Amino acid sequence: MDIATIIGIVGCAAAVVYGICSGDQGVAALQNFWDFPSFLIVIVGSLMCMMTMAENIGDFVNKLKSFGLALKVSTSNESEVIHRIIDLANVARKEGLLQLEEEAANIDDEFLKKGIMLIVDGTDQELVSSILETELDCIEQRHGKIIGFWDSLAAMGPAWGMIGTLIGLINMLKLLDDPSSIGPNMAVALITTLYGSLIANWIGIPIATKLRANNRKEIMTKEVISEGILSIQAGENPRVIEEKLKSFLAPNMRNDANDDGGARGQGGEE
Repeated sequence: MDIATIIGIVGCAAAVVYGICSGDQGVAALQNFWDFPSFLIVIVGSLMCMMTMAENIGDFVNKLKSFGLALKVSTSNESEVIHRIIDLANVARKEGLLQLEEEAANIDDEFLKKGIMLIVDGTDQELVSSILETELDCIEQRHGKIIGFWDSLAAMGPAWGMIGTLIGLINMLKLLDDPSSIGPNMAVALITTLYGSLIANWIGIPIATKLRANNRKEIMTKEVISEGILSIQAGENPRVIEEKLKSFLAPNMRNDANDDGGARGQGGEE
């Protein structure tokens, strides 16, 4: 589990609750911020609107479940991937490309395994590049749909909050001659705005941003893999491949890639 995401979500809720309870009423003030009509208008309204935009109910449910993806720690590690590719490059240089088929059995990353098997099968380099690029595009499109769902939810929350505000104000203005109705209708008008802001700034925007960051990291890792596979197929020196792949990394991450990557690269020159 990603502790930072969990702490952030819980911390936001705690800050709001503390702000509500810090007044003279204390914990009793929490009941002032619950209004069932407002809940129906904003929360249910936003979700139903998102369901309308989804391909089907199953698609809607799956996109809601993607909330869990933001709570998972990203397993992409570019330095480890580079080390693995250098190992494969050394095998290919010493024993030939066909020996990589045996090495592929020990590879967990399906994208890397697919690329290795393509070059083992003697697939043309341009075709290998095209296949890997197509898969990358498809991955990014799938991720983009999920990220777009949370972006849209972040936009829907305030929009439905404004709808609730207008409903509350209309009801209040219609019943101005009844002072007892002003308070409840004004509460609906204001609480719906609050609920809408919470959906956007507590859930929608943070989750979309986190998933977008995870997507960038995963795509970059797969781009490293793609470049490494094409370099192995081209018969490039492992040391050259290592330096090429390290260019994908930030300067502060290149030292990690140097820890044992250099030894692997040197092995290819024997």
